[in-house]
Amino acid sequence: MGGVYGGQNTTEKKSRLSAELFGEDCEISHEQVYEFLKYAALGKRHNAAQPSWCRIYHQRHLAKVVVIVLQEVSQLYFYRFYLQFKHLRRAFQHRFSLPPTSANFIASVCGEGISMKHQNSIQGTSGRISKNSDLQKDPIIEKYGKEKHGLTSYILTLEEMRKYDYPLEGSPGCENYVHTQCESPRTDSSPLFGLDCEMCLTEKGNEVTRVSLVDAKGRCIMDELIKPETQILNYLTRYSGITRKILLPVKTKLPEIHDKLKKLLPRDAVLVGHSLNVDLHALQMIHPSVIDTSLLFARHKGRRFKLKFLAKAVLGKEIQCENKVGHDPTEDAEAALELLQYFIDQGPRKVVELNLETVLSAPNLMESSQQKSALQLQQNGVQKQSSEPPGILKPCFLDHLNATGQKTLLLSRKELASSGLCQNSLSTLNKQILKRAIQEVPLSSFSVIQFALRSEHVAPDLVAEVCEKMRIQLADMLTVYAGPFDKDFCLKSLRREFKKCGPIQSLTVLTETHQPHICIQYEVLEAAQLAMESLNGADVAGSYIKVQRPVTVMMLDCDMLIKELEMDIENEGVIYVAGLKKTLTETDLQEKFSHLKDLQALFWPRDLKSGKHRNYCFLKFQTSESALEALQDINGQGAEGSRLQSRKALTPSHLHRWICHMDHNDGKPSQLAHHILHVKKEQLSTSEQDLRKKLKKLDRSIRKLYRSLENNTLCVVLLPGSD
Repeated sequence: MGGVYGGQNTTEKKSRLSAELFGEDCEISHEQVYEFLKYAALGKRHNAAQPSWCRIYHQRHLAKVVVIVLQEVSQLYFYRFYLQFKHLRRAFQHRFSLPPTSANFIASVCGEGISMKHQNSIQGTSGRISKNSDLQKDPIIEKYGKEKHGLTSYILTLEEMRKYDYPLEGSPGCENYVHTQCESPRTDSSPLFGLDCEMCLTEKGNEVTRVSLVDAKGRCIMDELIKPETQILNYLTRYSGITRKILLPVKTKLPEIHDKLKKLLPRDAVLVGHSLNVDLHALQMIHPSVIDTSLLFARHKGRRFKLKFLAKAVLGKEIQCENKVGHDPTEDAEAALELLQYFIDQGPRKVVELNLETVLSAPNLMESSQQKSALQLQQNGVQKQSSEPPGILKPCFLDHLNATGQKTLLLSRKELASSGLCQNSLSTLNKQILKRAIQEVPLSSFSVIQFALRSEHVAPDLVAEVCEKMRIQLADMLTVYAGPFDKDFCLKSLRREFKKCGPIQSLTVLTETHQPHICIQYEVLEAAQLAMESLNGADVAGSYIKVQRPVTVMMLDCDMLIKELEMDIENEGVIYVAGLKKTLTETDLQEKFSHLKDLQALFWPRDLKSGKHRNYCFLKFQTSESALEALQDINGQGAEGSRLQSRKALTPSHLHRWICHMDHNDGKPSQLAHHILHVKKEQLSTSEQDLRKKLKKLDRSIRKLYRSLENNTLCVVLLPGSD
């Protein structure tokens, strides 16, 4: 997995970047990088629009855009050699994860036009997925097989509904929910209804303010505005389309909507939507038969496609357009229905052959996907109009800059080789690139500078060693030893005491010592650090105990690493809160922290396997001062008997998801580590030391280039990784 690091070299603060992604949303696609760079370069010209995932304020004041690509460098390297990236981690204030790199990474983020007749060479193995064994590994084929099925095959099971947090009878927080009373058996001819809601932020949390219901023929049979129970704090107009003026005359309350829905829905109705669990929770309704298009079009590792992308890539429809105020729930409900109908009509195999992952990674392939789906629809008797003739791709946005006389710059090993300036020495090569970049970037409106990590691809054995060492280092940092305890101590009460700091992955009693000790491995770094700070020297189970981390070579820098993580610009204004009750709902949690000043966002992680919320969360505040006040408030309540404990965050939002993935990957890094057995340890260690030095030099190169940039320059660093 790669990474995106974005910052601005500016003192006047005329142009400003705001990115509100927090928690599990901190992964962005190559397509989203493309739309971000396109708007930064062009503004509102040539159909460019504000990115869907962040906002660039006063784009016209941007002096230049500089994209720095660190070839072969990945998120794994960034955190394994975190202390070496002294400049990168301090200067760049926005950080996001990228999916694995495509065959042509630069093209995927800049949109370089390539003829359709060369499309197979772009797609590589993904373009041939239907012709080899990789088809069997696709998550859609794994779940549904290759053949077509009726709609009942795609209805979520009770276990799946429980896993993905659908409202169910007897579930916590659903005690007062209303049942649709649709209990008749479902068949492949049962009626389908698309459902979508829009919400506003109120004193109670997110409350539904508009609901739309669409039948299988695309007719809107219900589109109602709803007056929320409590006062509205934020209309979220950009997303909901709701304003104070629109809601002012509305008197319809939620119970009336419950009655209308129960009358409209037949007893065997199947509801269809995109992340439909959110809508049903907002409506406070329970329905037994649902199809979720965000789960139907499955991706690897549990990721999900956005509805807007699926509508464009599969159906060729533009929804949630920037020129509209807010989302249209009727449009979204209809799109979800059409996506399901396409899936049923074409079958899983045809859906996989659309190569949606490739389209998402390379936005210029969007047209290809649309042509495939249009052809399949035509074969099925449905005519679709093509907006552009086949064989033509939308031009790279850099072409628009060149056409208006604005200079663009692409500097890489390839460009130096073509000019005869490329040297054999990697160090010399990067120095030449840096020297030319400092000279030529001031003359260009848009620059792409590519530094090389090595003269050749990183050896798989070295990647395996780095991955395994990162895994070991994380495990050690998540582990604490505590003791001594009396021989008759109660293990259950000890687990309960240490669990207040955060979720425990494992707890082992150590009997080799004179007096019993315990070894605890937490799931998050903040929990282990909180245990170190709050329980070391404390009276636990009748004993004054010592809490400490394991002492290994890789842990000698632990205190320094913890301090640097705490000061990481990504963690500014973010705190960790542990000790949440299992019975809490999202509404309860929002109410619990509603009194905290300048609270900007809340991230409440879920267990990757069960889908249930964890006993901790992260709170993001507008300022560090507000975060400090919140810490004092929460910990002050703790002194008065509350279960909650908190401290400053240590893991940036995107890193939290990455760590969880490393912990739940079924031992794959260990399998990689088997390669190490076939190579001399001394050789690998030397290679890693060499890698450490090269990364430190790359960080210095970025610092020199960054400091040479003029004010109001948007600078983006891309870490594409190697696979």
